[in-house]
Amino acid sequence: MEGHEILGFAFFVIGLWHLFNNIKLHFLCYTFKSYTSTLWFPTKISRYVELHLIMASCIIFTAMELFIAPLHHQPFDPNDGTIPSNHLHNFEHSSMALSFLVYATFAIILDRKSTSTKYQNEITHLLAAIAFAQQFLLIHLHSRDHMGIEGQYHYLLQVLISICFVTTLMGIGYPMSFLVSFVRSVSITFQGLWLMFMGLMLFTPGLEPKGCFTKLEGDQYVVRCSDEKALHRAVSLVNLQFSWFLIGVTVFAVSFYLIMAISYGEKVEYVSLMMKEEHYREDVLKKLDVESQCQKITTGMPEQI
Repeated sequence: MEGHEILGFAFFVIGLWHLFNNIKLHFLCYTFKSYTSTLWFPTKISRYVELHLIMASCIIFTAMELFIAPLHHQPFDPNDGTIPSNHLHNFEHSSMALSFLVYATFAIILDRKSTSTKYQNEITHLLAAIAFAQQFLLIHLHSRDHMGIEGQYHYLLQVLISICFVTTLMGIGYPMSFLVSFVRSVSITFQGLWLMFMGLMLFTPGLEPKGCFTKLEGDQYVVRCSDEKALHRAVSLVNLQFSWFLIGVTVFAVSFYLIMAISYGEKVEYVSLMMKEEHYREDVLKKLDVESQCQKITTGMPEQI
């Protein structure tokens, strides 16, 4: 459960941070038509706070999976040093975190060393897309059976990951599309919420659907249902939960956009008005300059009969 909560909270915070900054950037750049998609945002405290948060979350998550959660506080078989079958999922989860750690690390290096902002942005998008692809494949091809209610939770998680992957790739071809960045930010936030909710529902005793129960299989707790009817009901409840989350996230995202529009839209209108006034002054000055030049020419010419 702890792993789901840590990774989910990191996705949730970063998704909200992206949503805020993308909407803000959209309104501030609207007048100049210069909006460009980016995958991370600097802060006044430190330029790399977001990337450091990703790195810290990945390291903590990996430590939880490989060294804290296992019974002997190490993931290998103490007899021959191989990976036991019951620890394969720990390595799979850690590999997901490792791919995001690679993305964050190289994002910092590219920002410091790259001379081309365009190629830096494209490579950073590609690294993030690879991380989402890795996450999708490892969940889709997971060593655990992911059957029943647990399988449905993970199936819907794959839908969110695939949206993150597609919109991240689209950011390479459509860097000036606000809608692509908006959908990606919302899907990352949604993925974080869904991960935390999964951890809560799958690993908290007493929250199982009616007719289902938590069972210890090997050294792992799994949710099983008593019969097909109970399983069908449980899976349908998961679908309903996802649909309610979808509605809630949609309402929140659009409301947040409207609130930001009130706050930053006024600034955009003010900037537009100032630019119009500046252009008007320039036009007036040019017109006055032309008139004065004409007057000089006229007065300087000798009278002709």
